[in-house]
Amino acid sequence: MSQNSGIEWTETTWNPVTGCSKISPGCKHCYAERMALRLQAMGQPNYRNGFAVTLHERMLPLPLEWRKPRMIFVNSMSDLFHKDVPTPFIRKTFDVMRKASWHTFQVLTKRSDRFREIEQSITIPKNVWLGVSVECEDYLYRIDDLRATNAPVKFLSLEPLIGPLPGLNLEGIDWVIVGGESGPGARLMKEEWVTDIRDACLKSNVPFFFKQWGGVFKKRAGRELDGRTWDQMPAQVSSGIA
Repeated sequence: MSQNSGIEWTETTWNPVTGCSKISPGCKHCYAERMALRLQAMGQPNYRNGFAVTLHERMLPLPLEWRKPRMIFVNSMSDLFHKDVPTPFIRKTFDVMRKASWHTFQVLTKRSDRFREIEQSITIPKNVWLGVSVECEDYLYRIDDLRATNAPVKFLSLEPLIGPLPGLNLEGIDWVIVGGESGPGARLMKEEWVTDIRDACLKSNVPFFFKQWGGVFKKRAGRELDGRTWDQMPAQVSSGIA
């Protein structure tokens, strides 16, 4: 399943894997789980297993059919480096991204340790951005794992931000996204947590993208910070999103 994405920092999603499992507090109100169960109830075949990890081999070639360059978020409904995704399938996914060199792919994970384990068997193409999700201070180690990779573009998704990130080290980081949690049970994101990160990005000359304040009514809360929107992207952007 692929679609034009409503996610502000990408254009299209591509899901050769669906389903995941919770590994840290940021997963508590997972939007992908809610959506997967809804799609299962609607009879969507890719979600016949609900939110259980499921491989979709037939979805792998899809980006090769899209001739116009796009910014593509890989596995918005899963985590490519989940323990139940076999390493050969991960390699196949990277092979497709390498062949589809006219696109830019964004791969985001909470499982930075798994990626570090298999990185030596994967060559990251120049058109693939690698990012980690960090929701609070306890998971800053994921950024260190990311920094140690050979990814040409390294980015952070600090969403849902549920705690401050004091002393955030942005060395070697090319892009930072921040967003509050949204939907049922959404947890509070304090303004000072966001401004501290924004100021760190400005100081380090790292592009800063503020996605949303979140909350139960996220559209009402909006996405302005200090009276403006922050939609900065890495200089390496090669598609129409910039």
